[in-house]
Amino acid sequence: MRTAVTGGAGFIGSHLVEYLLERGDDVAIIDNLSTGRLENLQAVLEHPRLTFVEGTILDRGAVDEVVLGADRVFHLAAAVGVHLIVDHPLDSLRTNIHGTEVVLDASLAAGATLLMASTSEIYGKNAADSLPEESDRILGSPLKSRWTYAAAKGIDEAFAHGYWREFGLQVSIVRLFNTVGPRQTGRYGMVVPNLVGQALRGQPLTVFGDGRQTRCFSYVGDVVPAMVRIAENRRGRGQAVNLGGSFEVSILDLARRIIEVLGSDSKITLVPYAQAYGEGYEDMRRRVPDNTKARRLVGFDPATTLDEIIVSVAEDSSMAPAAQNAGLADQLLAG
Repeated sequence: MRTAVTGGAGFIGSHLVEYLLERGDDVAIIDNLSTGRLENLQAVLEHPRLTFVEGTILDRGAVDEVVLGADRVFHLAAAVGVHLIVDHPLDSLRTNIHGTEVVLDASLAAGATLLMASTSEIYGKNAADSLPEESDRILGSPLKSRWTYAAAKGIDEAFAHGYWREFGLQVSIVRLFNTVGPRQTGRYGMVVPNLVGQALRGQPLTVFGDGRQTRCFSYVGDVVPAMVRIAENRRGRGQAVNLGGSFEVSILDLARRIIEVLGSDSKITLVPYAQAYGEGYEDMRRRVPDNTKARRLVGFDPATTLDEIIVSVAEDSSMAPAAQNAGLADQLLAG
């Protein structure tokens, strides 16, 4: 099987690449290394069945080079992270909309199937008990850059669905809910690595707003195999499928749990949204997935606990010196 992965040097992309190589695929990657890192691919970069192309998905020639001859494409490349979206809305829109159209065109020309990664941001401010894929989208003003990412990914999904209906492109969409794990950095506002890093350094854990907003975190090791199974399942074509964690936690309780699990002496500091992101920033009070469709299609049943997620992020060598984070798993088990 020949597989192309856009954004393959990113956090999720690099885990996907490793998984595909272990399964025996020939894998070609395109990544512009704006948020991805070659270090994420350190274990496989010299693999004989891996090809890496440094380039942007806005470059049709570079995308064609990677996708040509592929049996399937996983499209993960995107402008992501709250800070990046808020600070660079135009670049984010261009990458997430025009770049996706380039990938759709290239996949269609190559006769490849396509799995497109979307996001729970699609649902905006919808705070229902759980969100099935047909849930309404409730977005803020288009003049607030906070909603740029959600708007662009919605257009991406509409593009993908249109290519399926009008051109017969065999495309599936996965909506990812707060996927976390090793290699994810806090550089662009990702909450778990940010809080874990602060706890390991003994710094105050900065929780934005009142901390009572809730999320469901999913482990990358649970999500990646489900993505591949959905890509291979014909019943998911032309559809969007949620992939999210099974437990809901407030950000304040997440910070408390991180301190307890890591044995940190850090305190928690509440930071107003206006101070963190500027005036006019809006957040979602609740974001809970309904995983029924994923469970029915591919048996998705995320098993990794919040404590295990915290430890896996803390043990990542990018989070703290090795001497500081060594043996955390043993400590947790012993406790």
